Amino acid sequence: MKKFIPLIFIVCLGIANTVMAQAMPVQGGFISATSPVELNAGGFNADATAITTVAQVSQLADDAWVTLQGHIIKQVGDENYIFKDATGEINVEIDHKYWQGQTVTPNDNVEIVGEVDKDWGSIGIDVKRIRMLSVK
Repeated sequence: MKKFIPLIFIVCLGIANTVMAQAMPVQGGFISATSPVELNAGGFNADATAITTVAQVSQLADDAWVTLQGHIIKQVGDENYIFKDATGEINVEIDHKYWQGQTVTPNDNVEIVGEVDKDWGSIGIDVKRIRMLSVK
């Protein structure tokens, strides 16, 4: 009987894990023809600051807060994307938790809020909030 207790415990854990996986909320994320769907539940939404362009980002200090409007055109890593506005393109990092249940395509006009991230000759944005503005 003592040999069956660990087996019963493992079976119960497997059943509980299956039930919990089915109860997880639907999440949002970036979708293009080549990227998998990653989704997240909603979050905080506040008014944005003045809009910055991609061209202006290079003149700002590291860790400066920015708000940009444009399009996420491509996924280049797990949480790394290419963002484009009328003035250029920049690498952005968007943690899965910041998608806030939104599904975004390259045609969607979005607003991103985050911090300038300057590292050894490269520059990017560490996104803390993303919201869809309109579909183009």
